[in-house]
Amino acid sequence: MNIIDDSDEEILEVGLPMWNDLIKYSNEGEYGMFTRHFSQDLLFGLNEMEVGKQFARSQLARNLSEESDYLGMIRRDEHVTVLFRVRSTEKKGEWLGRLVLGYEKDGVKIFSASIF
Repeated sequence: MNIIDDSDEEILEVGLPMWNDLIKYSNEGEYGMFTRHFSQDLLFGLNEMEVGKQFARSQLARNLSEESDYLGMIRRDEHVTVLFRVRSTEKKGEWLGRLVLGYEKDGVKIFSASIF
C-alpha cells in the first residue's frame, strides 16, 4: 500500500486524530502516549534523552493550542506530509506543524513530526 494513493479525506480521517494526540500528549509531557503511533524507523532513530528534555524544557512543546488549522498536503514517494498552522497558549505568533505519514505493516504510522 502507498499512502500517496489515498484521498486527502482518507488521509485526514486517520492523520488528524494522530495530530491531535501529538498536541495533547506533548502538552501533558506523556512521552509514551506521544510516541504510540510512531513508525519503527522513527522510534529507532529517536534520542529518548533529547525528546525527554524537550518535554521538560520547551515552553512551546508544553503549551500548544489544541486548535490548529489544516493547510495542505505534500505527496512524495511513499509518504504524505500534512501541514498545520499551530499556535501556543503562552507564546505569541504562529508556527508550522508538519506530520509525515506512511504505511507500515498495513497501518498508517507517523514517520516524522515537528513544529517550526
